[in-house]
Amino acid sequence: MLRLEGTRIVLGVSAGIAAYKAIEVCRRLVDAGAHVAPVLTEDALRFVTKLSFDALASEPALVSLWDGPDPSPHTRLGQSADLVIVAPATARVLAKYAAGISDDLLTATLLATRAPVLVCPAMHTEMWEHPATQDNIATLRRRGVHVEGPDVGPLASGDFGAGRLVAPERIVDAAVRVVGIRGSAQDLDGVLVLVTAGGTREAIDPVRFIGNRSSGKQGYAIAHEATARGAVVTLVTTVDLPAPIAAKIVRVESAAEMQRACEAAAGAHDVIVMSAAVADFRPKQIADQKIKKGDDGGVPLVELERTPDILAALGAKKRSRQVIVGFAAETQDLVANAMAKLMKKQVDVIVANDVSAPGVGFEHDTNAVSILAGDGTRTDVALTDKRTIARAVLDEVVRMRSLH
Repeated sequence: MLRLEGTRIVLGVSAGIAAYKAIEVCRRLVDAGAHVAPVLTEDALRFVTKLSFDALASEPALVSLWDGPDPSPHTRLGQSADLVIVAPATARVLAKYAAGISDDLLTATLLATRAPVLVCPAMHTEMWEHPATQDNIATLRRRGVHVEGPDVGPLASGDFGAGRLVAPERIVDAAVRVVGIRGSAQDLDGVLVLVTAGGTREAIDPVRFIGNRSSGKQGYAIAHEATARGAVVTLVTTVDLPAPIAAKIVRVESAAEMQRACEAAAGAHDVIVMSAAVADFRPKQIADQKIKKGDDGGVPLVELERTPDILAALGAKKRSRQVIVGFAAETQDLVANAMAKLMKKQVDVIVANDVSAPGVGFEHDTNAVSILAGDGTRTDVALTDKRTIARAVLDEVVRMRSLH
């Protein structure tokens, strides 16, 4: 049986240089058994032709709300679809979709459907990283929209960076996955998952703290992915990012607060993913008042002590069939240090990344990791968006659960 046999897919194509790749996406979707109805924006025709899609798709491409005798083509398309894909999804289309603006056939179809939606962003790096675009993506993810990409690589005008449309085969694989999630039992359905996110802040005085560069983006990506796969998620976090609507949010600041929250929740959860960057040290004494600079040119001495090792404590108390995932942010000897951590902390999986590498880890929208399991399995994921990393981590969690 073909992977998408019997599936009706609306393929939206917006106006970006990557629109030419949508022709190959269309062909691959049809080859996988899908009935494909293309919807192109008028400006997309500046990059590709309607005839190309007419020749490859299951029905003629539509461009306008007023193309034919159907008085409401967006309603027909939206109601009949099993999946809507937008590839490429430009900054403009993402903004209109997030704001609920329906001034063309594609955006009207997006608002008229109750089918799952998969958007595949493609634009220049500066546009992708702009706060408005990131806010729109966060809004769409919070509403349950699936986001695939973008990749990091060569862009138009000879630039290099985040914003490249993911490969056509990856879009088709994502379509298969989304349709499968909708149509079959999810692989984390009902599983209780505890996720930590962000970097802790260890107070020096009422206004200063010791912290780290963690943005929490990877932890939130894991929480979103786990929710999408049916898990019941508790998110212990030090940062305020858009979270899954269904998740229980526990806000903390210091390592001690995170320790208390995790130890209180750990016993009731089937999976624990400790993606937060917990400080290793904290001031031994916290000043009651702001430490003044003074006029003598002196520098205050801050004596440090170790923070609690939350991951090791959870590993020591790990109950039967519970899966615990730790993270190792390294700058040298990545695999060796990560494997040592896995053994020492008594956990099932370690996700290791070299945070000295370009585009990896802290503060970035991208990451590259090696996922190491206690049974010797190793999975390397090249530089990609953090939702894809989250997917790979949870795939390993599902595998480990199947071994119990």
